Amino acid sequence: MASIKIKILLLAACLLLSLSGQAQAQKLRIAVAANAQFVAKKLSEEFKKQTGIDADLIVGSSGKLTTQIEQGAPFDVFLSADMKYPQELADKTLTLEQPRIYAYGQLVVWTLNKNAKLTRLADLTQPVFHKIAVANPTLAPYGEATMQALGKLKLADQLKDKIVYGESIAQVNQYLLSGATEVAFTAKSIVLDPDQQGKGKWVAVDEKLYQPIAQGVVILKSASGKNLEDAQKFYTFLFGPKAKKILKAYGYK
Repeated sequence: MASIKIKILLLAACLLLSLSGQAQAQKLRIAVAANAQFVAKKLSEEFKKQTGIDADLIVGSSGKLTTQIEQGAPFDVFLSADMKYPQELADKTLTLEQPRIYAYGQLVVWTLNKNAKLTRLADLTQPVFHKIAVANPTLAPYGEATMQALGKLKLADQLKDKIVYGESIAQVNQYLLSGATEVAFTAKSIVLDPDQQGKGKWVAVDEKLYQPIAQGVVILKSASGKNLEDAQKFYTFLFGPKAKKILKAYGYK
């Protein structure tokens, strides 16, 4: 009798593990460029309210996420900070369709020092600013936009000894918030996040100084079964009125 009970308990445990594994496998996996980490969280919360579908957000630089996808990372949707990386994936037939622009991002320069003079990029040459955090321009579109802006103003050479490169916007923000740098070039969506508002001050970078930051989305071929269905629902939601309202609140156009 005891052995029968043990077998029943083992069978029940195996069944629970199996169901748990299936539930985990069905969770929507969204790769998110670091600039959109906060707005993506808000979007996923609203998406869950509407559909009951939960999502895991995997945050990183667009370049690094693209490499992971190319190497077989099991993501379902990719929210990039540009169109170049999702187009690269589409060209390699790793997406279900061509990338589509879901928003245009804006670049800002941010400092926690409310007393520092910061009204234009030329102010960054002041001695009070020792270190400036910039996302790696070879991996992060916002880093590329930063270098375009500094180049047009002929400030890149003047500031090169002050610049500290981060792998992504997330790391750039960490440098600033930890005090490792006095200034950071980041996304407007970051400084408009409720948890960041009121921390220091920021100035929008003139959009004429950098190429428009068109941010693209694709559904990946690695999505299948229920994950594919959920990915398609999220894709539709992303272009709906509620998502557009959330994106606008975070500074996207």
